[in-house]
Amino acid sequence: MDKLNLTDAEWRERLSPEQYHVLREGGTERAFTGKYNSNKADGLYFCAGCGAQLFDAEEKYDSGSGWPSFTAPVDIDAVDEIRDTSHGMIRTEVRCSNCDGHLGHVFPDGPGVNGLRYCMNSASLDFKSRDEVE
Repeated sequence: MDKLNLTDAEWRERLSPEQYHVLREGGTERAFTGKYNSNKADGLYFCAGCGAQLFDAEEKYDSGSGWPSFTAPVDIDAVDEIRDTSHGMIRTEVRCSNCDGHLGHVFPDGPGVNGLRYCMNSASLDFKSRDEVE
C-alpha cells in the first residue's frame, strides 16, 4: 500500500469529526465509550484513515483500561512508535505507518510475550470479521 498523504481539507472530508480529532489531532476518546472496547468478534482491525491492516483480534484482550488493547500489531512495520512527552508524561505514541494517523499509545504492562499493551482508540480503527476479509 502506498503511503497516504492528504491535505487537511481532504482528511476532514474523509473522516468523521471524532475520527479527525483522534487520527489527525492526536485526540483521545473517553474511556469505555469506543465501539470496539468490548468487541470480542474474530477478525481484523484496520486504520480508519487509510485502511491499512493493523491488529488481529487474536491479539486483543480486556485490559480494563476502557480502550481496545492488543498485545502486538499484525506486523511491526504496520505502526510507528514515537516518544510522547505531552501532558507531563513520558509515553510512546502509536501511529499508522501508512498515513501517520494517531492510534493511541503502547505501554510496557501487557500480558503477552513482549509485555506490551497497545491501547488504541476505537475512532482510529475499523473492524472487519474474518469472513469479510477472506
